[in-house]
Amino acid sequence: MIVSVWRYSHLVFAIASSIFLLIASVTGVILAVEPILNKIEPYSVSGADELSLAETLGHINTKYKEVLAVKRDRNGFVSATAIVDGKNDEFYIDPFTGEKLGSLIQKKPFFQFATNLHRSLFLKSTGRFLIGFASFLLILISISGIVLIAKRQGGYKQFFAPVVRENFSQYHHVVYARWTLIPLLVLALTGVYLSLLRFDVIPDSKVSLQVDFDSIQEEPIREYKQFDLFKNTPLSELRELEYPFSEFVEDYYIIRLKDREVYLNQVTGEVLAEEKYPGLQVMSSWARVLHTGEGSIIWSIVLGFGSLAIPFLTVTGFIVYFKRPKTKIKNAYAKHESEYIILVGTEGGSTLQFAQEFHKQLLSAGKKSHLAMMNQYSLFKKMEHLVVITATYGQGEAPASGEKFIQLVKKHRQKQAFDFSVVGFGSTAYPNFCQFAYETHTALEASDKGIALHQVFTVNDRSFESFNNWFMAWSKKMDLSIHLEKPKLLGSSKPASTFKVIHKAELPEEDTFLLSLKNLNGSKPVSGDLLSVVPTEGARERLYSIGKVNTDTLVISIRRHDKGLCSNYLHQLTQGEKLTATVVNNRNFHFPKHAKKTVFIATGTGIGPFLGMIQENVKKREIHLYWGGRTKDSFNLYKDYIEEAIREGKLTDFKTAYSRQQAEKIYVQNLIQRDKDLFLDVLKNKGCIMICGSIAMQKEVLEELQLLSNEYLGKDLSHYQNRKQIKMDCY
Repeated sequence: MIVSVWRYSHLVFAIASSIFLLIASVTGVILAVEPILNKIEPYSVSGADELSLAETLGHINTKYKEVLAVKRDRNGFVSATAIVDGKNDEFYIDPFTGEKLGSLIQKKPFFQFATNLHRSLFLKSTGRFLIGFASFLLILISISGIVLIAKRQGGYKQFFAPVVRENFSQYHHVVYARWTLIPLLVLALTGVYLSLLRFDVIPDSKVSLQVDFDSIQEEPIREYKQFDLFKNTPLSELRELEYPFSEFVEDYYIIRLKDREVYLNQVTGEVLAEEKYPGLQVMSSWARVLHTGEGSIIWSIVLGFGSLAIPFLTVTGFIVYFKRPKTKIKNAYAKHESEYIILVGTEGGSTLQFAQEFHKQLLSAGKKSHLAMMNQYSLFKKMEHLVVITATYGQGEAPASGEKFIQLVKKHRQKQAFDFSVVGFGSTAYPNFCQFAYETHTALEASDKGIALHQVFTVNDRSFESFNNWFMAWSKKMDLSIHLEKPKLLGSSKPASTFKVIHKAELPEEDTFLLSLKNLNGSKPVSGDLLSVVPTEGARERLYSIGKVNTDTLVISIRRHDKGLCSNYLHQLTQGEKLTATVVNNRNFHFPKHAKKTVFIATGTGIGPFLGMIQENVKKREIHLYWGGRTKDSFNLYKDYIEEAIREGKLTDFKTAYSRQQAEKIYVQNLIQRDKDLFLDVLKNKGCIMICGSIAMQKEVLEELQLLSNEYLGKDLSHYQNRKQIKMDCY
């Protein structure tokens, strides 16, 4: 009776999950090949793991002047991210010499397709749930299979005893199952675990390190090769090492090792913060490795055979003909003109150019396509496919043309089903990368009829190559044979303008300079807008905050980087030379005209737009400027502008925070608690706080403001952000 129950349960579980397990197994076999192909790439260097981090970094730093990060993947391949010829490049290197071995392995479209199918059946959360549930059933199938084989063989001790051959299917079913049930069980357990992780049933805990900036020491100065951590840590322990963003002591090394994460003082080598990875994080990491086979040819082969066992065992176990299910979704639509709807969320216009090219190719293929802004979302009666291409503005906010979108999705519920794709544009240099794209996806997923084709696809720094990868995968799903042409990216929908260099002030010891430009052809930038500069044809644009100091004169404050293509191009410009650039509207960072009291907070070159905004203060409203630099000499570059503004009554007061002028380091965020009455008054009375400078500074400033808001105002800081009382343009 017990055996019958096990056999019946085994059959029910297998039938219930066979369709999804078939898909998972076939794609699993395909995906088992990928780590093998990656592992045999010629980027492994014998003996490199015995090198210390100090030795490895020494070789890399000697070879490349500006290194951003060093990584070691599970294959043992070491890669470096460095600025080469003015551009970020990431490639595999020989740790003994620093020599470039080759470009990073890119996931092939075929494997990407198989991955998406394996994970979610292209049904997003629904598909992930089904696959996760099928994995759970596979656990039960594996356990019941082990019990049945043990029963059939006369006990667990006889599990691998010779099998009596009754017929082909019976014999091979048992033989193959005995060798594959363990890897199948591992695949099933890790699959369920990863599904629970994906749905936050199991929290994916992360380390959360805090640095006491006030206690950071600047002495004794030691060469990085002498840092104890670098000397005593072998390369084999490294996962990733991020270099400090600047030479300021508050920027530090971020080192992720196999067992812990460490923040390291870049000057003294002192450990600023350290934490071992939580148990759940370690478990999650191992679950991914055991499920994918990454880094091990042997385990990948075992997983491949385990995956291959599923269809074989299904056929031999049931002796039935089965078909792989079709994932093509059929939808019935009526009344509207277009079956393809493309909605765009853009602030500066570049995202629109990608959408326009996509739209053009659909039209050339004979498809009915409609292009509109996200704020124009309404009922689309013939819509079968919705594609949303959106940028994220500022710190995760909606762009101008998408501010009403989420409310409109709730208001206009489509009558028919439609599939949707969300492509997010943003920059990984900023927190909340493509956050609005994720919010858009969530809103559409929550609508009655929306079916997600895949997860949010993100494009960093307007990469056409990345966007094209999404397009190829999407067009393949749509069964469309079309190709994109790279659009001309200007960074703005406005035409280019011409400027003449009228002055350049320089602070050589800090590689900083202030460029004054005369506007020659009538464009009308506003302080806080951005100047898009493309130094050479084909180069990526760089954006600089504009300060408009009089009717036709702009200033931009620039930090020159040794290998920075754009900063060096601007630095070599001499008085009288002309510059062609584009003005990008940055409307959410303009001087507030109606605020009676405004506080500017900046560090370094972030003061640039504020120099212009102060000049705009013709009504002489109250303005307080907080600025952070290294020493008093750092201020010389801006001294004339500030002193004149104070004399004319356009600037109420100017307060500085110098990090290296005195023994006690002072940063702009330290001044907030000291002057809390001013900041509280600004927030309570509808004033405005504007922040421009580094992301690190922005984070510290926001934390201080959050504390004040919680303690004295009883409100979350987001309340004031939503009222546009806090404006930020950080980088």
